[in-house]
Amino acid sequence: MKKTLLLALMLPLLAAAQVKIPKGANRFTYWQIEYGEQNDTSEITVYRYGNTLYIHTPQPEGELIRGYCQTVTGVDYDADSITVTAAYDDSVYYYRTGFSRSDLEWKVESGKWKTSINSNTLEFEMDERAPVSVNPLPYYGLNKGVLRSFTRNGQKRLVLAKAEKVGSGQWSVGSSRGQVLSTTHYPLPTKRVSPRELDRIMKQRLVVTTRIFDHEQLHWGAQNAHVDGDQRQMPMDTVLHFAGGTLILKRVHLPILPDHYQHFVELHQRSNGDAYDRTGSIFIIPYGGRSTFFDGINNHPDSLPLFTGRDGERYQGIMCTDGYAPALEWVRFFTPFGVGRFNDRMQGYGIDWRPETYYKQEITDVYIGGDMLVGAWIGNYDGGGHLLTMDVKSYPGDQREWFNEESQEIQVLFNTCNVLEMAGQNYGKLFATDSLTVTFRIDTRGLNNNPVSRARLRYISTGHGGWGEGDEFVPKQNTLLIDGKVAFTHTPWREDCGCYRDLNPVSGNFWNGLSSSDLSRSGWCPGTATQPVYFDLTPWADGREHTLTVAIPQGKPVEGMFSHWAVSGTLIIEY
Repeated sequence: MKKTLLLALMLPLLAAAQVKIPKGANRFTYWQIEYGEQNDTSEITVYRYGNTLYIHTPQPEGELIRGYCQTVTGVDYDADSITVTAAYDDSVYYYRTGFSRSDLEWKVESGKWKTSINSNTLEFEMDERAPVSVNPLPYYGLNKGVLRSFTRNGQKRLVLAKAEKVGSGQWSVGSSRGQVLSTTHYPLPTKRVSPRELDRIMKQRLVVTTRIFDHEQLHWGAQNAHVDGDQRQMPMDTVLHFAGGTLILKRVHLPILPDHYQHFVELHQRSNGDAYDRTGSIFIIPYGGRSTFFDGINNHPDSLPLFTGRDGERYQGIMCTDGYAPALEWVRFFTPFGVGRFNDRMQGYGIDWRPETYYKQEITDVYIGGDMLVGAWIGNYDGGGHLLTMDVKSYPGDQREWFNEESQEIQVLFNTCNVLEMAGQNYGKLFATDSLTVTFRIDTRGLNNNPVSRARLRYISTGHGGWGEGDEFVPKQNTLLIDGKVAFTHTPWREDCGCYRDLNPVSGNFWNGLSSSDLSRSGWCPGTATQPVYFDLTPWADGREHTLTVAIPQGKPVEGMFSHWAVSGTLIIEY
């Protein structure tokens, strides 16, 4: 009987999730070097018995993140094959493939094998005098001898640290929660997949996806919901419509995840009847035990704290007070002209219209886990409106679970994006006669006595006024003053709007060949999300009260048309 572990033990692996190492096997320990630093390493262990290799990357120590799975790689030199297995609590996936890469061109000189893949130069330094062949990177093909080091683009990535004989023993494959799988988990569904499929499955299992809205319609004409009480009386995981149906709200429990996760909002939007470019916003309302923006949504915008401008108009709920916080804006986005609903009507222009608009924006610095309201708004008065799907996707940055005692504090200072426009909330046109001023204070230490390491203002600004001289089409400098002195300036402006022509089937077309959607705008384009900018407030982390003022030279009204600015500012304090 041939001495090969691969075929004999791969099936028992699926039944017991462990590999037994027979007496007399050879063990090769490699240091896997990250970022070119010799001391930033992990180990890869390769066992060779007969003509079979098992390649084992040790499981990280400590509590592991959800979805983590350790793989087993088996190499059978006789069969010229690689088998990779990933065993989860509920299923097992594996693939089997050959390891001879005939598509690679090798240059061999003095034990060094050189090739290139996708502009990356790879070098394998082999000990060709060794009586066996061992390579922990078999995917590149069979290189004669034992791998001594692997270098990519001139930086060493793998170094042989030790080679030795071992007695009998075993090592185990961790489950998705880092525990050793036992026979009680089996039999489990076992599926053979391709290498790319397994890579996709393993990555998808690591990503925490929270579906917020699923094909929801935001349109004019829906009946307004009403909740008796504060936002804690909102039904969980139920979408409610407000502001005539143009604003949807859902109470959810966002997962509380380790600090190393990165969080993104993914949006899919298409027209369901509305042909115009519209302002949209994704926002959250955490429950803080005080008045929140939910009061204005559930009742009327006039129930929110009011600011009366020199123009005599009232602006509802736009600034923080001692007992009130505006909505925390995650994403400011803009719908294009009619993508989806109107694609079929606009054929023959030589443009393949995209089926929908897709937005993906990172929100890590303003992500909050726990019980809260998530809202979406698209301003429109159309009966068909828009269809929206939204996910929050969280990607780990480490295989282990760890939390900081106190990592950051978030304070919403202002938000003039009038998501309750269709319920009567005023536009942000106060800048024509006023500036916007709020007070803030950054304590030198947090609740756990940790010192402040950094404080930033996350600022989103877009100008509006849809005619030639309106602020939508005229660059305007935003000036931010602290304690009356100019601290920062920013001019929101986009000159790349023509890149999104294939999202705008019913954009107006001009005699000169331009489309309305091509025109440069104040911080936005039809079919895009506006990127936040950041201002460093660390110098003001002194425990004293300061004023922050936003001033914008807003244009004057013309024949019943007016300009306005949607600005939001969130203070992020890191410890």
